[in-house]
Amino acid sequence: MDVLDLARMQFGVTTVYHFLFVPVTIGLSLLVAILQTLWRTTHKTAYLRATKFWGKLFLINIAMGVVTGIVQEFQFGMNWSAYSRFVGDVFGAPLAFEALVAFFLESTFIGVWIFGWDRLKPGLHLACIWLVAFGTLASAYFILAANAFMQNPVGYQLNETAGRAELTDFGAVLTNPVAMAAFPHTIFASWLTAGTIVVAVSGYHFMHRRDLDVHRPAMRLGILTTLVGGLGLVLSGDSLGKVMTATQPMKMAAAEALYQTTFNAPFSVLTIGSLDGSHGTPIIEIPGLLSFLATGSFNGEVQGINDLNAQYQGLYGPGDYAPYIPLTYWSFRAMIGFGMLAVAMAVIVWWFTRRGRLPEHRLFWPIAMWMAVTPFLANSAGWIFTEMGRQPWVVFSLYETSEAVSPRVGAPTVALSFIGFTLVYLVLAVVALRLFLKFAKAGPPSEENAIATSSPSDDPDKPMAFAY
Repeated sequence: MDVLDLARMQFGVTTVYHFLFVPVTIGLSLLVAILQTLWRTTHKTAYLRATKFWGKLFLINIAMGVVTGIVQEFQFGMNWSAYSRFVGDVFGAPLAFEALVAFFLESTFIGVWIFGWDRLKPGLHLACIWLVAFGTLASAYFILAANAFMQNPVGYQLNETAGRAELTDFGAVLTNPVAMAAFPHTIFASWLTAGTIVVAVSGYHFMHRRDLDVHRPAMRLGILTTLVGGLGLVLSGDSLGKVMTATQPMKMAAAEALYQTTFNAPFSVLTIGSLDGSHGTPIIEIPGLLSFLATGSFNGEVQGINDLNAQYQGLYGPGDYAPYIPLTYWSFRAMIGFGMLAVAMAVIVWWFTRRGRLPEHRLFWPIAMWMAVTPFLANSAGWIFTEMGRQPWVVFSLYETSEAVSPRVGAPTVALSFIGFTLVYLVLAVVALRLFLKFAKAGPPSEENAIATSSPSDDPDKPMAFAY
């Protein structure tokens, strides 16, 4: 295995691992803000207890997200220095804004929110968590704008003498059509993820018949968030598909393993075969759906892999410009399928818990809790499809992945860092999961403790108790 394969594997593992925490942070920040707002407007202690409970789980997740996110930037200098030199002038601008504006906003006001329960005026303290929620959105947008440049390079000029891309229009980078389409899709995916987690954790306490006055409204909020996220994913995914077809037609063709340019192109739910264009056999196929996803018309033309490959060879020189088709084909379906499972479970839980009902079947809540895994699988599959569907380009049509790897870093060095990071991440995964499950099972604070830690006090350790 050469250095390029190892570097790609390491970046893939660390990126997918980091993105396990990102959607939870984005989604839970909003839900905690909503719960605290409900407490301030209704003065119901159940909402205060829910805010403290979910706030603690949110803090565990955001801490893990920060730790794992730092590694991402290390890799640009470690394994991808050629890429950093080539595109750093453009790629670094939105990342700098993310760190200086969005992350600064998040980290500042999350600290104020943690330690300001009995020190700030209620309205000001509530504003802090809403600013944190806004900061997570801003952070997501700047990062997606940086990634969008890799999918659809805009706002730059190529300096042939220096051998790099140089930023000419930061506004074009921020308003990249790919970023503007991917942002709502990512946010809706985050809401789906957070809502499913709320349903699963509340389901655990429903199963044990504990603190239902706190968990029933939280579950209702989680179900609503999951359904809104699911509907938003369908609508934003439709928009993103059309933008993807306009900017990266090869990726859309790879999503269906479509080798020949086709009108009224079908979408296959399941295909048996090698997916190499020779003898794939669709088992379940929906006529015209791929054309609709790509063009907005069931009779629209979708370019095939073979035709696009020939076109790209004429533009960029000899080579194979198709990604690894089995991975793009199945990751695209895994993204859709697992997302739909999460929405379906939310609907089922809503139906069986409506009007104060409590399901009695012993398998109902365990199944509902395990369904919390599905949005994580959908998110991971979505990112795998997004990044692998762009190959062999690291910046589409501009810079190939094989050119981007660090020229003076050998395979043994990358292998060592890959093993080291993976082992550290495994330890962090165990720690994060145990902490999350520990506090999730413990349930919300008692009414007395919740009120005590939210009232004025001269004891400086009380806010620290909440923080830990």
